[in-house]
Amino acid sequence: MFKGIFGKFKSDNQPKYGWFGNYLSWADVLKEADGYDSGIILERTKNALLKVKSGEAVYERDSVIFDKKEYPFPLLTFLQHSASLKGAPLHVIDFGGSLGSTYYQIKEFLNPGVCLTWNVVEQEHYVASGKANFEDGQLKFYNSIAQCIQDKNIDFVLISSSVQYLERPHIFLKELAAYHFDFILFDRTAFHEEKEDRLTLQIVPPEVYPASYPSWFFNQEKLLSHFAEGYDVIADFPPYIDGEQILYIDEYPSGYSRGFYLSAKK
Repeated sequence: MFKGIFGKFKSDNQPKYGWFGNYLSWADVLKEADGYDSGIILERTKNALLKVKSGEAVYERDSVIFDKKEYPFPLLTFLQHSASLKGAPLHVIDFGGSLGSTYYQIKEFLNPGVCLTWNVVEQEHYVASGKANFEDGQLKFYNSIAQCIQDKNIDFVLISSSVQYLERPHIFLKELAAYHFDFILFDRTAFHEEKEDRLTLQIVPPEVYPASYPSWFFNQEKLLSHFAEGYDVIADFPPYIDGEQILYIDEYPSGYSRGFYLSAKK
């Protein structure tokens, strides 16, 4: 998702950006979309994040460079809280974490008492680029959760603006709950008030990158139901990015972004 962009629209004779439609299947959306694996997305993200890594830029999100950081304070709070409850620093999975954008955003807070390793799970071409350009002693890249847990005893899973871009999100959520990780944090997750999930086409403004892809809006109760048996919902919170509190579908304010912090039942 992108800050404040989708609350404003162009005039009628110009392209419009945001979320559109109510599709019956993923395949139907892909007939009109570019998809997530466009090389231009990876290339722009890599170039922007390399500037952050080298100190030329302060902060990158969705391939866009900013001169001032916006900190995800709920994430920072619950990372520290989780480490305190564990009595030990965390091994974190950042599912769909790009090339480590969140890691670089909060790196100065990931001291040895809070986080031992930050493990990004991503598509293969992101993992290859991450290993080549960004991996270090704390930041690692994996193709799947299953691959990651062969190396690390994961304590905390971050799902930030990623689950809504999966073709079969409820299969993933069921599998995630079955791992029974100690802590799960959903951030910047898209919901709407309807009883059924809604599948849309998201069109990204070209100043970010020229792309479009499928994007889900979930029923909140339905998403959380996957975790009802094994987890307590400790807190819910609004997005830290202005403009994501309300999301526009077909130019109407019918969606919203929300986060949840879950702790495994003992």
